[in-house]
This record gives sequence, C-alpha cells and structure tokens, in this order.
Amino acid sequence: MNIALIAHDVKKEEMVNFVIAYKAVFEKHTVFATGTTGTKISEDADLHVYRLKSGPLGGDQQIGALVAQNEIDLVIFLRDPLIALAHEPDVTALLRLCDVQCVPVATNIATAEMLVKALDRGDLSWREVVHKYKSYKRSGTEG
Repeated sequence: MNIALIAHDVKKEEMVNFVIAYKAVFEKHTVFATGTTGTKISEDADLHVYRLKSGPLGGDQQIGALVAQNEIDLVIFLRDPLIALAHEPDVTALLRLCDVQCVPVATNIATAEMLVKALDRGDLSWREVVHKYKSYKRSGTEG
C-alpha cells in the first residue's frame, strides 16, 4: 500500500517518533512524504521515503494529486490546528480529496495509531480492490 506522511513543523518530531515506533509496519509499504518531513523520517528512522516538495511549496498538492488518482491508500497528516497557515486552502483541498476518494486519513497521533494498527492487521486490504478496479478500467474491458 502507498502511505503519505505529512507533518507541520511543530509535529515533525512526533511524526518521526511515530514512524520509528511502527517502522516494522511502514517497511512493508511504500511511503511518500513532503519535504522536510520526508528527510527527517528517512534519516532518523532509516526508512526509504519518496520525497515530494515541501507542503507550502506544493507538496500538499502533489499528495493531493496522488490521492485524486487513487494512488495513495492512507494519509497521516499531523497538523497543528492552532495556527493559521498561508497554504491552508491546500490542506483543506487535500482533506476533501481524501473524503472524495474514501482514503483513510489521520490528522492526529491517536487516529494515526489506530490506522497503522489496522493496516498491520490487514483491515485496509479493501483498498487493493480499488487498485484492481482501476487496472480493469484502464485495460478497456469495462462494460
């Protein structure tokens, strides 16, 4: 499964610690992350991460594009709800896309832990059906 990890500045350390705690789960999947978050996870957790741009420089939109194409199966976005950000519309758009595409998303560590444990148990395997259906549609054999 493809997992997107995003963390606002005050949440980056929390994200790194979370990934370290669940490294055995994350290693089984493909991980995408925005800018500095991806660098920190890669270096501190020693985990391969596909790094995109920094969130304010378009990284949130890059993740959103992957979500819109149903290329992302799970989003963990540790955000700081107490500060206003210049790129807040991008954050809102990303969360909306997750809802539209039925992509599970966590915006805090408690929900993130529940989703990662569900991922590890195989509770998100229904997302594989999404990918099979998408491949079926691309093959031109749809009715």
